[in-house]
Amino acid sequence: MIATVPAIPSIFPMPREHSREAAVTDRIHLDALNALDEAGFVAALDGIFEHTPWVAREAFASRPFATVTDLHAALTRAVEARPEAEKTAFIAAHPDLAGKAARAGDVAPASISEQAGLGLDRLSDAEYERFERLNGAYRARFGFPFVVCVRRQTRDAVLAAFETRLAHDRPQELATALREIGYITRLRLVERVEGPGVPNVAGRLSTHVLDTHRGGPAEGVRVELHEVGASGRALLKDTLTNADGRTDTPLLGGGPLRVGTYELVFHVGPYYAARGLDLPERPFLDAVPLRFGIAEPEGHYHVPLVVTPWSYATYRGS
Repeated sequence: MIATVPAIPSIFPMPREHSREAAVTDRIHLDALNALDEAGFVAALDGIFEHTPWVAREAFASRPFATVTDLHAALTRAVEARPEAEKTAFIAAHPDLAGKAARAGDVAPASISEQAGLGLDRLSDAEYERFERLNGAYRARFGFPFVVCVRRQTRDAVLAAFETRLAHDRPQELATALREIGYITRLRLVERVEGPGVPNVAGRLSTHVLDTHRGGPAEGVRVELHEVGASGRALLKDTLTNADGRTDTPLLGGGPLRVGTYELVFHVGPYYAARGLDLPERPFLDAVPLRFGIAEPEGHYHVPLVVTPWSYATYRGS
């Protein structure tokens, strides 16, 4: 098996699992959380909602929670019940993306880790300046920082969202910012609280190579996965298909997929050469690229390849 590539260029930082070493490290079961007094309940959920312990205090009255999803819904309702001025102040507690406070580490540990997972702590001076300009334009228009769940986005998608959301009116953007905070807090909560009814926060990308020339799965096809963006492309995974024509593990999984553009490259030329077929010295198909977009971070994207030495097809499977 070809190993996963351990590092990729800095313009496309490898997505990293969210580290909470500087924050609360102990997980708690929902039953234990339900049994806590108000002070313990608020302390156990510290950091889920950025610098706003009042969210947990208000949700406390709704105990006991039957599921983790119910708990997140109660926390979210506590925010939604506030008047617009307080919602604005709530959003304003969040840091700018790649802003001065984030660069100095003067934000909540969870935010530091989440921004670092997208490489926003490792930008060039020119890239920092671009984010500063966008942050300034956004704050000037709406009066609060641009908030997006970076764990569900590629960097290109974040920059595209900046441009799109700058065209919103204020009520629309207020609702969008609160929805993104919902995604952020849902991920943090799942990492903190275990129990029944955990919300779905993970997507999956998989593939399957079918050789219709031989009428079965294609074993031993090298498959590369790239993230494709404005600055180029970066290799995320390099692996081989197994006897079922699949990869031993999903190409991406274990968390939300990042919205963006990707490319799978299937090296079918060497596969057919190894089969000993009577083919031209220069094969008609060698490396087959499939470029596709991911728009649903919690979705399952199955991108199969149906191939012969002279043709191929694909579709979004299940």
